This record gives sequence, C-alpha cells and structure tokens, in this order.
Amino acid sequence: MSEDWRNGGFGLYLHWPFCQSKCPYCDFNSHVSREIDQSRWLSAYLREIDRYAAQTKGRVLTSVFFGGGTPSLMNPDSVAAIIERIKSHWPTANDFEITLEANPGSVEAGRFAAYAEGGVSRVSMGIQSLNNRDLQKLGRLHTAEEAYAAFDIARAHFDRISFDLIYARQDQTLSDWRSELSQALRLAVDHLSLYQLTIEEGTAFGDRYALGKLRGLPADSTAADMYKATQDICGEAGLSAYEVSNHAKDGAASRHNMIYWRYGDFIGIGPGAHGRLTAGGARYATSTVHNPAIWLAQAEDHHGEQARNIIAPLDQAGEYLMMGLRLTEGIDTERYAALAGQPLDAESLQHLDEIGMIEAQGTNLRTTREGRLVLNAILEKLLAG
Repeated sequence: MSEDWRNGGFGLYLHWPFCQSKCPYCDFNSHVSREIDQSRWLSAYLREIDRYAAQTKGRVLTSVFFGGGTPSLMNPDSVAAIIERIKSHWPTANDFEITLEANPGSVEAGRFAAYAEGGVSRVSMGIQSLNNRDLQKLGRLHTAEEAYAAFDIARAHFDRISFDLIYARQDQTLSDWRSELSQALRLAVDHLSLYQLTIEEGTAFGDRYALGKLRGLPADSTAADMYKATQDICGEAGLSAYEVSNHAKDGAASRHNMIYWRYGDFIGIGPGAHGRLTAGGARYATSTVHNPAIWLAQAEDHHGEQARNIIAPLDQAGEYLMMGLRLTEGIDTERYAALAGQPLDAESLQHLDEIGMIEAQGTNLRTTREGRLVLNAILEKLLAG
C-alpha cells in the first residue's frame, strides 16, 4: 500500500489565485486584486517547490499544472523560473506535460510565445461559450470573437490545446447546444472539457437561484439529453469521453488530471491548493489556507501548508472509487480491495450490474454510459455496501 500512488503517477499543481473579475458561477478560490507583487509570489512558490522536493527525492514527475484563478496573468518569466526550478529537482517522465490555464481576455501573442519558450507544453482555455449573449450571462469579460482570436494565437505556439465549454445554460435549448458543440469540434485540436452548469452555494448564481431570480435553466431531463448528445457528437468526431466531462483524441487525455482520477500522488502549492502525498508508508491529505495574503505570509515565514492529515486505508479506497469511476476505463477491484482491506459488496455490484449501471470484466469495473448520468447514486450504494 505504501507504493499505491505509483498506479496513478506523481504531479504538481500550482494555484495562481488572481482573476480580472469573479464569474458568477465560479466557486474556485479566485480573487480580484489591483496590485500583485509577482516577485514575492515567485519567491514563495520557489520556496514551496524546494520544500516538497526535499520530501520526494528520486520520484519521477509526470506533470505540472498551473491552475487558478487565471494563470495567464502570471509574468512569463515567473512561469519559466518555476518550471526551471521544478526540473532541477525531479526527473521527468518521457511524456512530461506542463499545462497552463488561460482566459481569452488575457491572451497575447507575446505572452504565449514566452510561455512556450519557458516550457509550457499545453494550454487549457476557459472559453465557456461561443456566443456573446451567453458569455454576458455567464459574466465573462471576453467576446466570442476574442475567444476565436485567442485560440488562433494558442495554435501558433502549442501543439496541445484544450478548451472548456459550459452547457445547460440559461435559455439554452438542446438544438442550441448541438449546434454550438458542432462548432466547437470544428475548432478543437485534441481535447475538450464540457461541463454542465452547476449552481454552487456561495456564488452569485447560487444567491440568485436561492431567491428565485436565476430563470431559464433547462429542466433536468433536458440537461440529461444535452449530456447524451455530447457523448454522441464528440464520439462521432473522434473525441470520445474518457471521463465524465472530458473528451479527447486517442493519447491526448490530460496527463495531469489522470493523476487525480487514477489516484496518484500530487503536490498542491498555493492558496486553496490540496494535495495527496505518500510518505513513511502513509498517505496524507495536504491543504492550504484560501486567503492569498495569509498564504503568502505563511509561505514566506515557514511554509504554506495549513494541514497534513493521514488518510485511513478505507478512506483511500473510497477516494479511489469516487475518482476512478469517473473514468471510462473504470477501476481495478483488486486495487480497491487492497486499499480497503475488503472487496466491494457483491450484492451491490450484482444489483447495479442487473440494472445496467455498471459492467465488470475480470478485475475491471466501470460505469456504463447510463450509469455515469447517476454516478453519485452509484457511489452512494457502493460505499454504503
């Protein structure tokens, strides 16, 4: 069990918490700040990288992910310096991947050229919609025209590009989504992330929804039809679903996110970042404070980690199940049993199989297409069993 993380790999996530504005649907740890001392932030990130490197000597690093917030607001020189420091500490996998998230409004040709020169190999763009009416409703600062222009800039500098779209938006019909998705697929390179709009507590949309002021949301049945159409249209275009919300050409899955879903180890650096780290025969969950100013001061004073808690074996198995069943490939039931100290409940498995929610072959267990529509219910039954 002390080496279980090797089944998923080893990555590093770095959180840049700043955005130009706060989107009304977003519950990520993102903040708007007029002044950002990027030199202080770079120094703090480098200190944390050095600290974690001392704890994970000899590991092969699979991927690095700059997330946020809007990491494309970072100085390219800072990104390059971080990548250089990371590579000085860890040997990297043959298919090593470095992803940087970007918003179309913050994309400039010079910055993207500098990111590529500094070592970024993949860009993930938060486009969210391809029409201006819905971009305004989603609180986005960019227009559809700016999104297309930003995508062209990205294509000039990166071989691997992903972008996000949100569906089940206000006043969106199934026909609207089918048309927009077909348009997106004509644009796509090798990867798309397609998320159903969810209303989260603590967001502006959540507040409006609670007051009955967020009108025009599609019915659950329409949202389910949109999900099914997404699977069909993307599959026909050669970007099959490899995870509930992610579609890619063969070999183009996000290597970093696969670490999460295959339950590997990953370092989490920055305000609000979480990690999973195996050390001394135990697996730990690491967490950090969300407030950027507090995290920065802590990282400069001693370290940016708020807590490091041991994850009990049964809880590890539960996390593996919850993450792995999101994948089309599913999980290894023997690995689950080794983590949990007991197999999954046979009666629950039989029932779910009989109603067409899961399918098993040997030690492989995965959800069916219909099962992924009700994944939370499947997980609840399996974990209860």
